[in-house]
Amino acid sequence: MAEQGPTARQRKLAALLKRYRDEAGFIQEDAAELIGIERTKLVRIEGGRRIPTVADVEKILDAYGPADETTRRGIIRLTEQVRQRGWWAPFTDVLAGSYAELEHAADRIRMFQVQLVPGLLQTEDYARLLIAKHFPDLPEEEIDRRVQVRMTRQAMLKRKNPPRLEFILTEEVLRRPVGGRDMMRDQLGHLLAASTRPHVSVRIIPIDRGHYASIGGGNLVLFEFNSVVDLNVAYLETIVGGRYEENASQVRACSLIYDRLAESALPEDESAALIGTIMKET
Repeated sequence: MAEQGPTARQRKLAALLKRYRDEAGFIQEDAAELIGIERTKLVRIEGGRRIPTVADVEKILDAYGPADETTRRGIIRLTEQVRQRGWWAPFTDVLAGSYAELEHAADRIRMFQVQLVPGLLQTEDYARLLIAKHFPDLPEEEIDRRVQVRMTRQAMLKRKNPPRLEFILTEEVLRRPVGGRDMMRDQLGHLLAASTRPHVSVRIIPIDRGHYASIGGGNLVLFEFNSVVDLNVAYLETIVGGRYEENASQVRACSLIYDRLAESALPEDESAALIGTIMKET
C-alpha cells in the first residue's frame, strides 16, 4: 500500500513554502528568526508534519518578500483548504495516502498500466473480483464497501468539468481473462465506451511492438495541475507498494517516460479497433 501521511494539499503547501524560502535565499534558521517562529516549527511546516495557520503563512510570505497578488491569494486559499475534508476522508483505510485527493483535484491524469484495467475504468464486477482475490479474508460487507469506494471515484468521469484522463495500457491487460470470458467481455465493452468520452483517451501498446520504454517496470500515474500554486506529482507502483514522487526533476523524468510510452502506443482510433477485436474474440 502507499504511504500514509500529509494530505495532497498539505504536501503541496509545504513544498511551496520551502521553494519560496529557497528562492528568497534564506536558510531555515534565518527564515525562522525573520518570521518570528521557532526553527523546529518551520521545519515541521516545510516537512508536511504541521499544518500552518493562515496567519503563519501570511507572516512567511511577508518575510520572504513580495509575491504577486494572484500567487499570494492562491497560497492563502490553499492554506484554508488544507483542513477541509473530502468525501474520501472516512475511507483512509481503503484509500492509502493522498491518492484520492490528488485524483479529485488534478486537471490532467496520465496513467500507464501493465497488468489490469485502471480502477477508474473498471466495471463493478471486475473491481469486486479483484478486491475479493486481493483480500480473501475480508467479510462480504467490507468487500461491498471497498467496491463502493472504487465506484464513487469513477463519478469524476461525469463531472461538469472533469479532468483530462489519458490511459496507456499494454495489450496484455485486454487479453487477461479476469473473471472469465463473460466478465472480461463486459469489461472491454465498458473500456471501449469510456474511451468515447471527449475528455478520455485510451491507447494500447500492442504486443507486436516488442520492446517499449520502461518494459519490466511497474505502473505509473501522473497527477498534473494548471495552477501556479499546484505541484505535479508522480505515483509509482511496484510489487512491494507505491510511493509518491514530488521532486520536480523526478516528476519531469516520469513525464518523459510516459511520453516515450506514448510513442509506442497505437493512436486512439486504432486502439479502439483493437479493443473491439479482442472483445469479439473473447
